[in-house]
Amino acid sequence: MAIQRIASKWEKTVILRQKDTIRPFIPDTRKYSLENLKEMLEIHGLVYVKPDRGTYGNGVMNVEPWTDELVSEQEQAPQYKLRYGIQSDLYPTLEELHNALVQRIGKKVYLIQQGIHLLTYRRRKFDIRALVQQTPQKGWETTGFIGRVAAQQKIITNYHGGGMTATIEELLGPYLEPRAFAKTYKEMKLLGVRAARQLAGKFPNLKEIGLDIAIDEQHQIWILEVNTLPALFPFKFLPDKDIYKKIRRYAVAYGRLKK
Repeated sequence: MAIQRIASKWEKTVILRQKDTIRPFIPDTRKYSLENLKEMLEIHGLVYVKPDRGTYGNGVMNVEPWTDELVSEQEQAPQYKLRYGIQSDLYPTLEELHNALVQRIGKKVYLIQQGIHLLTYRRRKFDIRALVQQTPQKGWETTGFIGRVAAQQKIITNYHGGGMTATIEELLGPYLEPRAFAKTYKEMKLLGVRAARQLAGKFPNLKEIGLDIAIDEQHQIWILEVNTLPALFPFKFLPDKDIYKKIRRYAVAYGRLKK
């Protein structure tokens, strides 16, 4: 039986939001429309616009209201800043921003997600990939964490977008004292298992997920998205080699890797 993969971010979000213990960790996420863009910018300020189906952070953009700090509030009209890759454009009205987004989106389904103000490492944003796997006993376990640091000025942390990896101890150490770190670590492990169980209830042949976790400036945990074909190789580079040994053993047991 093939390992199940789910491409649609929207479908996974809808299923996860049905669980009371997971819903508080999911940012406000809606299908793209001018109405939703207007409302979410008013509520959240920063929003991300991303394809419903896609990998490696391709097509991800962000939008926020923009003001020129050199001009007084009374003298300037509202503007919107659209960022993609390391480029940015300014639009004087929401309608012009929307038209520009529609040109970039084309006929694809896109989502708008509440922007999370990520913690930074050496002035570069980072998030955390949690790997959750089916155990040989058919349970679920969060088997590894790896930090992903965005390339300079990039809005995505993805390794394929020029980002770098680091241990979560390295990234969170400056923000969390040991007791708070242990609490956050435990919470992320539990959240990974809950998310996998919830998705497996709908997709019984699911064997593994990669949970993209953001931690904001108030140290709150958020699930940015879930990947059902997570890369395993970055975990090879963790200093604790036992982590990858277990990941590989589990992946062999459910058929992702050969012995």
